[in-house]
Parts: sequence; structure tokens; C-alpha cells
Amino acid sequence: MNQNSSGFMSSIPVVTRNLIIINFLVWIADELLGSRLNMSNYLALHYFYSEHFMPHQIITYMFMHGSLGHIFFNMFAVYMFGRTLEMVWGPKRYLVYYMLTGIGAAALQMLITYIRVHSIEANMSAEAISTVYNEGMGILMSNRNYTDPDMGALNLLVNTSMVGASGAVFGVLVAFGMLFPNVELMMLFFPVPIKAKWFVIGYGVMELFLGIVDNAGDNVAHFAHLGGLITGFFIILYWRKKGKANGHNFREY
Repeated sequence: MNQNSSGFMSSIPVVTRNLIIINFLVWIADELLGSRLNMSNYLALHYFYSEHFMPHQIITYMFMHGSLGHIFFNMFAVYMFGRTLEMVWGPKRYLVYYMLTGIGAAALQMLITYIRVHSIEANMSAEAISTVYNEGMGILMSNRNYTDPDMGALNLLVNTSMVGASGAVFGVLVAFGMLFPNVELMMLFFPVPIKAKWFVIGYGVMELFLGIVDNAGDNVAHFAHLGGLITGFFIILYWRKKGKANGHNFREY
């Protein structure tokens, strides 16, 4: 029996294809069964002082998403840029890179959260801090928060989980920008061509600005985006050095 291998999905490299499929399957499962199975409690990334934190979440959070728009744009970026990287690097190296940038994104976000938590706690009493850690999760789950500004801010930092592949996506973007710096990109909402290197630099500067100014107000983990970008940048530098030493240089366009 002949099999038709010319379909759309079969034209996507194996790791990129499976990442997209797994992310959408997890999103569908969360939409249908998430409230019953408490998937977010187990798979989303919680602050490491939270009662719901588990070490495996530093990986599983990458496959959880909130809205349909969130997962669509992340997976669209994986499709547009990730498939090119996989064809250049091969599936094994691409998968390792993708996962490491996602982990790096989580690490930087956790570090920034830790700094912000301790900054807020410095102005709070021990009793108030204990109240947030012991009762805060339940209050947020009932769509409420503390009226005290410090307690409310601390509660959001400690008991709000992080989901999404955006950190890994930013790693993919910086890799594409470094390997193909002069390729011109046309953005959906900005119909003017821009070279990949300037797009990545501009996006990185914007995320740094938003991360500093926002302080978690727009519910976007800007420093996770930066973490994926920075991790990817240093991985590429390391691989370039190693590849040159071994006589295998990266192709650049």
C-alpha cells in the first residue's frame, strides 16, 4: 500500500512537527479536562517557594498555554523559524537547543521573581508574609486578592504560575537572527520588511524595557522571554566556537 507523504504535516521536520502536535494536544486536554485534573497545578511552573512547585515543572510549563491566541502565535513562530533551524542543525541538536532555551527562560524568570519577592518582603511584617504564603493561593483561586498593596503584589508573584513556550520561541528567534541575520522578515501587523538581526535586537530591547517598567502588571513574563533569548545567544556562541575548533562552521545568510 502506497502512503502519501506529500501532506502538509509530513513536510514539517520531525521535531518541529511533534512540538506543535504535543503543544496543541496538551492545550486541548487542559481546555477539556484542566479544571477536573488540576493540570495547571502539576504542569505549570510555580515559584519555588509555592506549595505547588515541583521540579519537573521547569520543563512541562513549556507545553502549557492559556488562550488559543497564545498557543497559536507561539506555534506559528516554531513553524516559521524552528523548521529552518532543524533542517540546518538536525533534529537532535535542535531539540536540545529548544529545551535548553526554555529552561533558561524559566531560570531567569524565577531569579527575577526571587529578587522582587525579597524586595517586597523587606517592607512587610513576618505575620503578613506568613499569611500570604499560607492563604494567598486560595484567595487567588477565588478571583480575589489582598487590598494591601504589598500583600497583593507578593501574592501575585508567589502564587501565579507561568505557562507557555515563549521563552523557547525567543531562543528560536535569536538563533534564526544569528544564523540568518540579513534575511528580511515581513511581520503580520507591521508590513515593512526588516532584517532578522534588527528584529531580534529590537524585540529583545522591548522585552527588557517592558520587564523593568511593567513589574508583572500585564501578566506577561517578559524576563522569561529575555531568558530564552540570552540562553540561546550564549549556546550559539558556544557551538560556533566548538564547531570552528572541530572544522565545522555554521552557515550564515
